[in-house]
Amino acid sequence: MLVHLLKSKIHRATVTAASVDYEGSLTLAEDLIEEARMHPYERILCSNMANGARWETYVIKGPRGSGAVELNGAVAHLGKPGDRVTIMSFTEVDSAQAADHHPTVIVLGAGNQIVNRRGL
Repeated sequence: MLVHLLKSKIHRATVTAASVDYEGSLTLAEDLIEEARMHPYERILCSNMANGARWETYVIKGPRGSGAVELNGAVAHLGKPGDRVTIMSFTEVDSAQAADHHPTVIVLGAGNQIVNRRGL
C-alpha cells in the first residue's frame, strides 16, 4: 500500500509579487526550488499565514538568487507582497518505508534567505 507523505516544505517564505495577469502557478527562485528538492512544474499546496487561504498550483522557475516568491494568476487574489506563505509538495511512499521517510524542510528569513534546513 502507498501512503501520501510530505516530500518538501518551504516555510515562512515572503511573497515578493502578485500578478493577476499571469496564467497561473507560483514562481520560486531557482535556488529555493533546488534546496527544497522540488521540481519545475511540480504540484504544490500553499498556505498563506496572513489570511489562512490555501491553494494548489505548480512551481515555475524564477531567477536564481532573487528570492522570488510570486503568486500568479487567480491566486494573486489570495495574497499580497509581504505575506508569509508555506509551500509544500508530497510524494507516495510504500507503507513499509514510511517510518524511515523524512521530508526536506527549509525555513526562510529576511529576503527569503535560508535560515534553517532539515531532512537533507
